[in-house]
Amino acid sequence: MPTDPDCLFCRIVAGDVPSAAVASSDATYAFRDIDPAAPTHVLVVPRRHIADAAGLGPDDGPLLAEMFATARAVAAGEGVDATGYRLVFNVGEDARNSVPHLHLHVIGGRGLGWPPG
Repeated sequence: MPTDPDCLFCRIVAGDVPSAAVASSDATYAFRDIDPAAPTHVLVVPRRHIADAAGLGPDDGPLLAEMFATARAVAAGEGVDATGYRLVFNVGEDARNSVPHLHLHVIGGRGLGWPPG
């Protein structure tokens, strides 16, 4: 499974950097955001290094499906599945994507305004 030794999230997935695990699967790992935007703020990352959503290709459909299944499990485990939650992919600097490793934010636990921020 390709990883980037300089990538923070690859090091988290490998267990080299501590994290608060929430859920995992064969292809994904979910952990709490260290600067949460809401009471529930969990990141779902692929175990394989992909820089961001712009780096996805047609063969990544099963990985995305597993990321969404993990996000759904996180929402249920956090108790936000009934009240609502937001799923967010950020791509690039203008979107404030600070770690170049594909990650899906699962955000909930309070009313979320629009636009997000």
